[in-house]
Amino acid sequence: MTGPGAGTPDAVGPPAIRAAGVHKSYGDVEAVRGIDLTVAQGETFGFLGPNGAGKTSTIAMLCTLARPTAGTIEIAGHDTRTDPDRVRREIGLIFQQTTLDPDLTAAENLRFHADLYALPRTTLRSRLDSVLDLVGLADRRDDFVRTFSGGMQRRLEIARGLMHRPRLLFLDEPTVGLDPHSRAQVWAHLAELRRREATTLFLTTHYLEEAEQCDRIAIIDAGRIVAQGTPEELKSVIGADHVELRTEDNAAVATVLREKFGLEPAADGDALRVRTKDGAKLVPVLCAGLDVPVYEVTVTRPSLDDVFLHHTGRGLDAEALGAGPVTVGARS
Repeated sequence: MTGPGAGTPDAVGPPAIRAAGVHKSYGDVEAVRGIDLTVAQGETFGFLGPNGAGKTSTIAMLCTLARPTAGTIEIAGHDTRTDPDRVRREIGLIFQQTTLDPDLTAAENLRFHADLYALPRTTLRSRLDSVLDLVGLADRRDDFVRTFSGGMQRRLEIARGLMHRPRLLFLDEPTVGLDPHSRAQVWAHLAELRRREATTLFLTTHYLEEAEQCDRIAIIDAGRIVAQGTPEELKSVIGADHVELRTEDNAAVATVLREKFGLEPAADGDALRVRTKDGAKLVPVLCAGLDVPVYEVTVTRPSLDDVFLHHTGRGLDAEALGAGPVTVGARS
């Protein structure tokens, strides 16, 4: 899947998001407990967290749908407390559930949004044409939304969110419920959006392969950000690869792993499991030095699910797991 992330851009001007010391309480319940967050202009930023972690409350505050109990939030240099109207003009919001009117055409849905933002009539037609072209729906502009597939509706919602030229687009689970082909299409259009308009993307997702496309990721748990960095930086904290071997003589292989490589294997049924810093380098050297047949070797690299589990004590939904172990090779 090709995502929009292409390295953190060299931004000019204030960051898209700057949050400092943000708290949010509902009565005696402290949902957000002191968040500091900076997102650069043009960045694709992933925001992950288990249910009840404070993710929804944080996004509501970033979008001016809720006021912080304490702390400050600036969107493109504008304070959400003192200048919420300007902030709302700088952002677009794509909800997890569709909010399109199925009994209107694609163009009518976009015109209704344009009216809400008082877009000038002189530029409305060209902007409408531009965003429909961007998401690949120019030929369906006069078709009723009820005739669109789920993926097409998602793309139209993205087009609608772009009508007023926001500098920052929030996407809440942008591809939830879509088939793999439709998900890939949505992400292809998001990549084109970033290329054409340099829009900052702030997204939540449970799909690991989507989170991998982000320039940076923050994980929130119990109201605090517990990890933040690029996908590779976060995975490097986990460290070791997981190597699993199935051989004709596991006892002999275990001895070699201990005596030659200084590793301590663990038996798991008919397999041996071992953790090592670089499984891809270990495998060929190990296999070359063995005198017993090796039936299968599997290397599993640290994943974002491992990172999520490490920091929150739970994994992402099973349906959202990325690619599984890669079979490196076998010999007999």
